[in-house]
Amino acid sequence: MRKILFLFSLMLVVASGAMAAETLTLTDGASFTGEITKTDDNGLILRLPGDTYAATNLLWSRLSQASLKQLVANPKIKPYAEVFIEPDASQRPAKPEIQINPVTRLTRPENPSLFGGLLGSPLGLFILLVVYAANLYAAVQVAIVRARPPAQVVGLSAVLPIIGPAVFLALPIKVAPAPVENDFAAPAGTAGAAAQRSPEEIQIVEASWHKEEKKPEPQIFARGKFTFNKRFVETKFAGFVGAPKGDALKFSMEVKTATQHLVVEHILQVAATDVMLETAAAGQVTVALNDILEIKLIPKTA
Repeated sequence: MRKILFLFSLMLVVASGAMAAETLTLTDGASFTGEITKTDDNGLILRLPGDTYAATNLLWSRLSQASLKQLVANPKIKPYAEVFIEPDASQRPAKPEIQINPVTRLTRPENPSLFGGLLGSPLGLFILLVVYAANLYAAVQVAIVRARPPAQVVGLSAVLPIIGPAVFLALPIKVAPAPVENDFAAPAGTAGAAAQRSPEEIQIVEASWHKEEKKPEPQIFARGKFTFNKRFVETKFAGFVGAPKGDALKFSMEVKTATQHLVVEHILQVAATDVMLETAAAGQVTVALNDILEIKLIPKTA
């Protein structure tokens, strides 16, 4: 009787071991068949046939979804394997519908012209005012450079901004004619020469044995007709550079700018952009070459 019970219990153990054997598939395609001997949060240990064990624990994340669903049937393993099962599409919650609420947008202004856009904003009016002031300033400078009446140039520029200065800038420079000395001596042999001379004048001319030398005339060098640079000053007024010599002994120099009128005794130094002058009233004065409007040589009186 005892042998029968022992054989019966042995058969139950063998049957239970056969029922506990599981075939598990991994995510990489490999499969293992054996009896699960231990489960925890990390994974499970599988005893393979022949009383051998897997080299390492089988992690839950390495098991395929089919194997996980197979293990959930075991109540002892369900708490560990259930959390790794991905829900089906039917089990996933529906995505909430995105609702677009209407918003109040600012009204875009109509596209105006450039001039209309400038007049329609305070910044645009300020820009126009600055451009207009620059136009009048340019008119004054053009009047100085082109030797034109400032009132005439500024007046036209105020009525026709930008166009007015451009017109006068395109006109040639208006140079004042040099004064011409009156020659009372008429050429010899011309008709009416004797009639123009009084008897007393004729007698003086005939009795004169010494002919007076002709006095040198003033020389005027105006901007526009001449270019004032270092080479021009050093070559044209070489007698005034350093100690007076040559023309400096016969003429006195006057330099005119937009703000000054200088009587020059001699030139101390000439640079690329300016010139240093020794003046009678102000002493040493440095004047930019671009500021010089006129240089005048006046004959010295005996």
